[in-house]
Amino acid sequence: MSLVISFLISMNRHETKFIEKMVEDVLHKLNCKYLTVASYPVGIDSRVMDVVSLLSIYTDDVRTVGIYGMGGIGKTTIAKAVFNQLCNEFEGSCCLLNIKEISEEPNGLVQLQEQLISDLIQSKTFKINNVDRGSALIKERLCHKRVLVVLDDLDQLKQLGALMGERNWFGLGSRVIITTRDEHLLTQLHVDNKYLVEELNHDESL
Repeated sequence: MSLVISFLISMNRHETKFIEKMVEDVLHKLNCKYLTVASYPVGIDSRVMDVVSLLSIYTDDVRTVGIYGMGGIGKTTIAKAVFNQLCNEFEGSCCLLNIKEISEEPNGLVQLQEQLISDLIQSKTFKINNVDRGSALIKERLCHKRVLVVLDDLDQLKQLGALMGERNWFGLGSRVIITTRDEHLLTQLHVDNKYLVEELNHDESL
């Protein structure tokens, strides 16, 4: 009789863990905050497919893809569309927009670090005293978490250093999308793949 009871207790524990995992997955999908892409996203589908292909989201490495091109050509729009398509595939997701502008503000990098951690661990309040402490917390809290991160409008190495100093700051399978006007910066950052956003072709323009 005692063996039967032990077996039932063991089964209940497994069922409980399974249910908890299902609830966690459902809540994550419900909490994924989709981004407004564009009112009329002309010619975006093929470009999104290209970037998704470069990300290879089903491999276990931590991979970075840089999207570059001249200002106003649609880098951010593509990154947001990719984010919306893939965010449910990860344990956490975050899109940091206008990094160049925000980082120039007083404590701008700290503000970005706070948003990154808060979004990825789904905590509304997260205070950081300085950039160095923020970098340590990012690695400490996220090194085992598979995440999708968009870093929009980078123009300096120190910005990435504060938000993702090394690949092991994020868990295996994580993906980072970087948008910038500066292809040379992507070379310095050693991204895995670069994607040049070109002008719309004749048919797309029409």
